[in-house]
Amino acid sequence: MLRRLSAPTAVTLLLLSASGCVKEITSDERLDRETQNLAVKDTPGAAELQKLTCDDTTDALGKARNVNRPETDRLVDYIELYSSLRKRTTTFEEAMSRNPDLSYREGSQQLVNAKDTCIQQTADVRVEFETYIRELVDVPTVQEIKGGNTVTIARLDFNTLRQAIETLEPDDKDSLLTRVANAEKKVAPASAPASEEPATTTGGRKRGK
Repeated sequence: MLRRLSAPTAVTLLLLSASGCVKEITSDERLDRETQNLAVKDTPGAAELQKLTCDDTTDALGKARNVNRPETDRLVDYIELYSSLRKRTTTFEEAMSRNPDLSYREGSQQLVNAKDTCIQQTADVRVEFETYIRELVDVPTVQEIKGGNTVTIARLDFNTLRQAIETLEPDDKDSLLTRVANAEKKVAPASAPASEEPATTTGGRKRGK
């Protein structure tokens, strides 16, 4: 005959059995699981990715390439365009890396093509952007006649040029930034505002001359 186990004995056996089956995970494993779940949760879905496109660069590129516009303005346009393209490309790559199903579900070819377009556009704009930056670093100043004297002035805003270099992040970034700093030292001091000019009866020369 089968003996009925007493309640305390049954509970003890159940706890022993349960403890033998449960595998305790480490804190690192728990963190990995939570990170993966969060990554998938925060990853843009197919509907959101379908709204992203990198086919809309014509106008922005046209402005950046316009040689009749100020150098600083052109550089700002390159900075904004390149940063935007890089962000869109990163969004595609991270989303499709974290959620591989996006590349294989129905209609996925549209997303794959859009991602490839972003990658190519980013690479193309980077080439133009870098070429322009290096041109400006090579010739950052120009000569100008002021009051009968030849003075060196900045070709563009140096802070914007530094921002462009930081945005591009070329391998020789530090070297380029150093060259910009050296060029800045050679620029003639800016003239003081008219309200700060010393009063003279002969209309004396401006500061920095």
